[in-house]
Amino acid sequence: MAKKKKTTPKQNAVRAKAADFKSFVEKPNTKLVSGLFLVFLGIYLAASFISYLSSWAYDQSFMGQSFAEVMSRPELQAKNAFGKIGAGIAHQFLHRWFGAAAFIVPWLLVLIGIRLSLNFKRIPLSRALASALFFLIWLPTSFAAIIPFQKQWAGAIGYFFDQWLQSLAGPLGSILVLTLSLLVFLSIRFKWTSETLVNFFQQFKRESQETKADAQVEQAAMTAAEEHAEDIVPQKEQAAPSFDLVDDYLEGDSEQENPETEPEIELEEEPSSSIELEAKPKPKMEEVKLVDDTAFEIEQKEEEEALSEKELNRKVKEFGEYDPTLDLSRFKLPTLELLKDFGSTNITINEEELSENKNKIVNTLNNYKIEIAKIKATIGPTVTLYEIVPAPGVRISKIKNLEDDIALSLSALGIRIIAPIPGRGTIGIEVPNTNPQMVPMRNLIAGEKFQESNMELPIAFGKTISNETYVADLAKMPHLLMAGATGQGKSVGLNVILTSLLYKKHPSQVKFVLVDPKKVELTLFNKIERHYLAKLPDTEEAIITDTTKVINTLNSLCIEMDDRYELLKNAMVRNIKEYNAKFIQRKLNPEEGHRYLPYIVLVIDEFADLIMTAGKEVETPIARLAQLARAIGIHLIVATQRPSVNVITGIIKANFPARCAFRVTSKIDSRTILDAGGAEQLIGKGDMLLSQGSDLIRLQCAFVDTPEVENITDYIGSQQAYPEAYQLPEYKGADEDGNVGVDMLDPSERDALFEDAARLVIQSQQGSTSMLQRKLKLGYNRAGRIVDQLEAAGIIGPFEGSKAREVLLPDEYALEQLLNNEGNKE
Repeated sequence: MAKKKKTTPKQNAVRAKAADFKSFVEKPNTKLVSGLFLVFLGIYLAASFISYLSSWAYDQSFMGQSFAEVMSRPELQAKNAFGKIGAGIAHQFLHRWFGAAAFIVPWLLVLIGIRLSLNFKRIPLSRALASALFFLIWLPTSFAAIIPFQKQWAGAIGYFFDQWLQSLAGPLGSILVLTLSLLVFLSIRFKWTSETLVNFFQQFKRESQETKADAQVEQAAMTAAEEHAEDIVPQKEQAAPSFDLVDDYLEGDSEQENPETEPEIELEEEPSSSIELEAKPKPKMEEVKLVDDTAFEIEQKEEEEALSEKELNRKVKEFGEYDPTLDLSRFKLPTLELLKDFGSTNITINEEELSENKNKIVNTLNNYKIEIAKIKATIGPTVTLYEIVPAPGVRISKIKNLEDDIALSLSALGIRIIAPIPGRGTIGIEVPNTNPQMVPMRNLIAGEKFQESNMELPIAFGKTISNETYVADLAKMPHLLMAGATGQGKSVGLNVILTSLLYKKHPSQVKFVLVDPKKVELTLFNKIERHYLAKLPDTEEAIITDTTKVINTLNSLCIEMDDRYELLKNAMVRNIKEYNAKFIQRKLNPEEGHRYLPYIVLVIDEFADLIMTAGKEVETPIARLAQLARAIGIHLIVATQRPSVNVITGIIKANFPARCAFRVTSKIDSRTILDAGGAEQLIGKGDMLLSQGSDLIRLQCAFVDTPEVENITDYIGSQQAYPEAYQLPEYKGADEDGNVGVDMLDPSERDALFEDAARLVIQSQQGSTSMLQRKLKLGYNRAGRIVDQLEAAGIIGPFEGSKAREVLLPDEYALEQLLNNEGNKE
């Protein structure tokens, strides 16, 4: 015999408690109280639901508030017959959950309560629960599929399941699935078989035969005399059994049909109740006699203002804030594995080199009778900064003038003296390291400073002299001017900027306009055209290499800037950050032209070539963008290898407060780009000076190689993209042959200042847009249109790059003849 398992005292105590609880539940008194509670709860819910149908429009005004706030404020009164609690419960069941099918819940509670309190065993509780659970899902889904414009019938659950079904099987497929599920449920619920179905249809056949027989009997009875009316009555009574058969069959359905019919009857009253609510405030101009009516008018006005705010909160709560990344929701930012791992970049301290350089600096200064009170060394990846505190009475200019002597004693290239260092009270001597170290891009991207930055457009430039990662915000700069001699790291610096933004920003948040006159520096970014690039409509390549397309693109950006400023004005905000925040919170209507605005970064790799070929036609729109485009999210990065005054003009420098200088060939170039010397003393290979205002920061630019950029663009290009690149506004300028549109040939379409401009061109024998701007005080776009009209009229010649257009008429007499001939033709 098997031995019985021994139970522990703890198990015995648990079993005893379970037995006590079971005996308590099975007590007749407990069942009676629980049953009555459920019955009254079901009646309360049903009455709250019915009252909600006529009061929902008013009671929804405080549904967006917190529960504690609603309960603690007695001035908030609900129109529901059962107060705020009834209104809240009804709103939850009817609006947010089941719609009309919510009436199944009180019916089920009443059913369970009757069974418990009266011990009514004939009520099949398990079947009722199964039916209720099925129809709580099936009915809302069916209402959403059949009557999608009546939201109160389906509720939020119905619309959720309907959208889910339609996404899987389509509209027709979802209806088929609902029909099939109903038939399967009914067959299981009523235990249908093939015989019952055959008997069911045969029953209708018998009914039709009996109906025909009854019709024949009635027709015969109608032709008989009135005294035979007694025979007609039994004939009519014989027709009853055929209907009794249907009634007997439908009795089994009664438990499930009651919850279906109740909601339909109650919801039919909803339109009439809502109409009554809207009709109440109408007699406003009549003489008001009742005090209650006057109070009602005032309260209604206040609720209308509150409803608009609550409606906004409800919309954000139900749909969530607008997410610009949803179009490419599965897009993944590049991973660190795409960048080459160069290992640890901890600086190795060469104490012998530091001590030797320190002694040489001290001895050189002592030779000129300059005493030093203190010296300190700060080691960077490529440069070591020696900070010296001179003895009292030593003039700083004496140390500054010894720059070449110190360089000679150290036998080093690129000695740079900072006298004094701002904010420290010391004099700095920057000495290149014997073994400079590279700064890999991967280390900067993986660093805490870049990963946790909350900047709008973060750029990981490189590392400072103290070996700290330097991250700057392009949105705060707001434009960057880069210069450096050939081979000093300028193109790598552009790749560092683009890589930083690609690692931080989703394609919906930033767009690039890339201008590459050399045609080889930025070609790798063609792979991310439909993700990150912006271009003009009907252009094949997103990376711009042709000068004419550069002019059109710059003018298109000016149009985009004006359009964005118009949007900001209508939204009553000051910058793009406030505008996008307002749009994300759904406070701006897209039907009024509002849209989410991505940042646009214009990158020009070789600016000197554009100035040589296009001149003022390029300089003017760039200066206009630099002056105005900061607030609307358009930022410029202009790079050149020739920082001379005829390339970087005063207008451009004034609007580019942030300057970045790699090594240049002369002190004049350094002063042109930085307004200070020092760039000619850099050692090259990414050694750079960054100026943001008055401070100069020496950095070692990060290194990102071409294969690394290729890996990043391949990774991004392989993912799902937008249908096309971001489209800039269309700009109608001269085409590649210098021809203008047909509308320019029509004299009626000419500008009001056309004749004045023509005389001015004839007198000066110069035909250029900039000249018309200065003399007639016009904007660039209008002056450009007048130049096109002058060309179409045959007064000036076609576009010839940086040269001024040729004037084809010799004097004003020839101009008058031309204008008179055109007038005679008309």
